[in-house]
Amino acid sequence: MKKLITLAFVIPYLFASVAIAQQAEPQMEERPVSLEIYGFVMTDAGYDFKQVDPNWFDVLRPTKLPAFKNQFGGDGETYFSVRQTRFGVKGYLPTSLGELKTIFEFELFGTGVDAGQTTLRLRHAYGELGKFGVGQYWSPFMDIDVFPNSVEYWGPNGMVFFRNVQIRYMPIQGDTRLTFALERPGASADQGVYEDRIELEGVKPQFTLPDFTAEYRYGQSWGYVELAGIIKRLAWKDVGNTQFDLTGDDIGWGLNLSSGIKFAEKNMLKLQVVYGEGIQNYMNDAPVDVGVQNRPGDPVKPIEGVALPILGIVAFYDHYWSDKFSSTIGYSLVDIDNSDAQNPEDFKKGQYALTNLLYYPTTNAMMGVEFQWGDRENFSDGWSVSDYRLQFSFKYNFNQKFYREATDEGQ
Repeated sequence: MKKLITLAFVIPYLFASVAIAQQAEPQMEERPVSLEIYGFVMTDAGYDFKQVDPNWFDVLRPTKLPAFKNQFGGDGETYFSVRQTRFGVKGYLPTSLGELKTIFEFELFGTGVDAGQTTLRLRHAYGELGKFGVGQYWSPFMDIDVFPNSVEYWGPNGMVFFRNVQIRYMPIQGDTRLTFALERPGASADQGVYEDRIELEGVKPQFTLPDFTAEYRYGQSWGYVELAGIIKRLAWKDVGNTQFDLTGDDIGWGLNLSSGIKFAEKNMLKLQVVYGEGIQNYMNDAPVDVGVQNRPGDPVKPIEGVALPILGIVAFYDHYWSDKFSSTIGYSLVDIDNSDAQNPEDFKKGQYALTNLLYYPTTNAMMGVEFQWGDRENFSDGWSVSDYRLQFSFKYNFNQKFYREATDEGQ
């Protein structure tokens, strides 16, 4: 494992040394001050042939499928939603230190305590000046370009997908790029079969170091290939026990290899494979980062927390039949190596697939139909379940830019 963790740091540096040697310092193109207002109004309507957690009624997440028979009632549900609707503002200001870029973007898809609600949710709050960026934005560990041209909101479960608060440095920018970032740490844990034990009430998470992420992308006319890495410290402190010592820590790490390969003018094959331990919170649809492992024969530390290994796969193809029609087909997978003290009904494996036909009747308008499939498999009780959904979506984009010449005060 130590060798793999080392690769997460060494490989981007090796690529970077070659790229830096080949790339001269980029020159910023002169451009006026501008403000861009953009977004879209989107309505989803569909039928779920099986059942799903009602807080996630309008998306297909394998982790939210029932863990046992009829957990969420009977099969069959019609749904309508406008929660994909989005609004954003981007600003561009030339300065003596380079162009200052800012983005503020939100949508209506509630999560966390607002799960299931149509409410404001922050997506991006980020500023970038020259080679530095600060704020909430896509993690360098993820590749947003892997997301397929689909209408299902949540997307492939095996994709790394995380917007995080970060400080990033980008020594190489453009189609070929290199990025390093310190990100807000975070993780979740599963107490497994011991979740009702009072001894675990005093075990609290401890985040003493930021997550470190890096990416290198090599871009060409045919597409790109990207390698990203992450390393993070997972720790927890036992503040209430006198009988046991349940304090512990582990290392979370991961490598993410992705690519986009162009065919014809617009068609794109999108691929990704990610493997690591304790990186579930960076995944698009995965449960906890840390599980409980038994330690037989140890009276002081009878159990310990361990970072759970995870594999994620994404393979999608976007095809444009013409300027008016497009289709997407693809598959995604999440597979977790559970620890031995997790509950039998805990999530083990999830699969996701879809295909669609989208129609663009005029500029900034889209409508389409999509068939979606998801599957959940539990850890050790033998339960598995599939879900099938048919969704119709209607989307109307808006975009307006405002310009003015930069003044001395603005520079």
